[in-house]
Amino acid sequence: MTKTKGKQLHLGVLLYGCGHHQAAWLMPDSSVERIGDISYYQSLAQLAEKGYFDAVFFADNQSFPANDSNEMPAFWFDPIVNLTAISQVTNHVGLVSTISSTFSNPFTASRQLLSLDHITKGRVGWNLVTSMRDWEALNHSMEELPARDQRYEKAAEFATLMNKLFLSWDSNEFLHDRAERQLINPLNIQPVNHKGTYFKVAGPSTTPKSPQGKPVAMQAGASKQGIALAAKCADAVYSVSWNLNQAKKFRDKLAEQAKKNEDGNRHIKVFPGLVTYVGRTHEEALAKKAALDEKLPIETALKQLSFFIQQDCSNWETDIKVPQLPPVEEFTGPVGRYETILEIIKDTQPTVKELLGYLNAGGGHLTLIGTPEEIVDQMEVWLEAGVADGFNLMPPTLPGSLEDVVELVVPEMQKRGIFRKQYEGHTLREHLGLTK
Repeated sequence: MTKTKGKQLHLGVLLYGCGHHQAAWLMPDSSVERIGDISYYQSLAQLAEKGYFDAVFFADNQSFPANDSNEMPAFWFDPIVNLTAISQVTNHVGLVSTISSTFSNPFTASRQLLSLDHITKGRVGWNLVTSMRDWEALNHSMEELPARDQRYEKAAEFATLMNKLFLSWDSNEFLHDRAERQLINPLNIQPVNHKGTYFKVAGPSTTPKSPQGKPVAMQAGASKQGIALAAKCADAVYSVSWNLNQAKKFRDKLAEQAKKNEDGNRHIKVFPGLVTYVGRTHEEALAKKAALDEKLPIETALKQLSFFIQQDCSNWETDIKVPQLPPVEEFTGPVGRYETILEIIKDTQPTVKELLGYLNAGGGHLTLIGTPEEIVDQMEVWLEAGVADGFNLMPPTLPGSLEDVVELVVPEMQKRGIFRKQYEGHTLREHLGLTK
């Protein structure tokens, strides 16, 4: 493929347990014994930094039902605490934490993020979510999650308030002038006095704005409410796209929604999830996937599918075609993943077992299998089509699949001139080419 001129790909990685494949923990070289060891996550982040990644990212789930022997306690550490530990052994890679507006206190969340942003001299981002599970609500004095419209209304106010607190004062107002006996300039440090539907905060923050202005705002919702929130508040979006067609539709929806805002020409970066099986030959890559799929716990995979489509699949026969599913307009669960499942079914007409095979590592994101050249070919197609500014890696195994990308895929990207050979800035905003 011809060398891409000008355009550069960004790379992040979503760190999850010992890998995104449901069978990763069963492999002989599994890291499952280390998921409660902070040095494990530190080493993964150092590996990402070795590959000049833009960021490492932690999702979150604020519940642990623990009702299945195959349930992975992957959210062992709070994301911000984990990233703080990671910050002490890395120098450049960005650090992105998920924050739920449904459960979080905006004053506390903004203070924590700003604190880490100062500690790292501007390497922090945050991924705004509204959460998906009633199990989480039960841990926050709720009987169930609020309706989606209400969650996103609250999220919009949460994002607005977070920005007020992020920018409420500048460290230049900390004068520490011994001669004049003046510590601060109180005239330029004023309350935010936010009074909204869901939050009332006097402010200002106890922490001044960060070296990069404010932490990078990410968003991951694919419903119409999620896209509207992203268009209004996000610098970048994590998206789910099984194929190029779905990626184009998402980009078009996001652009159309962005036009309705005052800064309608603002380019919001899109990072689809990417699952890779990399081999020095195509056959070697296929063998890596086959070895994982062979160990897939079908019962656990069916339970995951049940959540994705919001109906009980536990008794489905795995060797027959997937039963007819309701159209997305009638679906009340997490819309983005459901749309992806419908797209996979439309493309492949799979049996239940085949569908589980597509979903068992990352839940239906773009999956590329092959040599570094074959994989980068497809990454370039998405870059050139304008549907991806980069990708958020979801390695099937950790550290193995991440090592394959760093050692094999990154050099191929660098050879084609579409990926950095060194960090040219320090802050996450500089990595991503974002303005304050």
